[in-house]
Amino acid sequence: MVISCYCWCYDTISLNCLLTEVTVIVVSAVLCVTVIHGQNNWGVTYTDTHICVLEGSTVDIYCTYTYPSRINGRSTTVPNTLWFTKWKVNAPVDLRTDPDYTGRVEYYCPDKVCTLRIRDVRQRDSAVYKFRFITNQPGGRYTGEPGVTLSVTDLQVQVTRSKMYHGSTWADVTCQSSCLPDRLSYIWYKNGQKIQRQSTSSYADYFTSADSISCAVKGHEKSYIVR
Repeated sequence: MVISCYCWCYDTISLNCLLTEVTVIVVSAVLCVTVIHGQNNWGVTYTDTHICVLEGSTVDIYCTYTYPSRINGRSTTVPNTLWFTKWKVNAPVDLRTDPDYTGRVEYYCPDKVCTLRIRDVRQRDSAVYKFRFITNQPGGRYTGEPGVTLSVTDLQVQVTRSKMYHGSTWADVTCQSSCLPDRLSYIWYKNGQKIQRQSTSSYADYFTSADSISCAVKGHEKSYIVR
């Protein structure tokens, strides 16, 4: 999708079901690509206008930007770049100075490219993120529109079917989230032990009240935690 514009524009879920407590930690991020172009040599390219990630993960939001090299004989420089989600006293609040993001944000901004990295994302980080650059030209302050909408969600755990058998429970358990693409490979753990030959998003077994079950997406095994 191409949009033209003039100016610049893994977490813990506990589910109690019968005699079984299910705890899941997953870290993942899903990114797509959408290009946004400006006009008159001013422009920005965002990587997608919507990003969905799981709570606790790390997300990168990218953009590239362009501007005239000279205006009225004066060379253009960019002394300041920033990302923001809100305004205060008619000025955007740089995420690097926003107390809600203390110690969790980094900028990587070589020539005409800028990446915002947010670590340990939280559900309250869900917002529209915009990039702004300030040049040395009169009035040369530009903000990228429409920005990138970040949605932070947790993992939904569902017990799809269960039945009591002589003091234990037979249950089908599913790990799912709107942020996870299809055909991922999962890893399941029961009482802290990896369950071999089980790589789908669903798992079925007998459980007692003392058992714990958790899962992670393959490649993010370090996100596994059981409490």
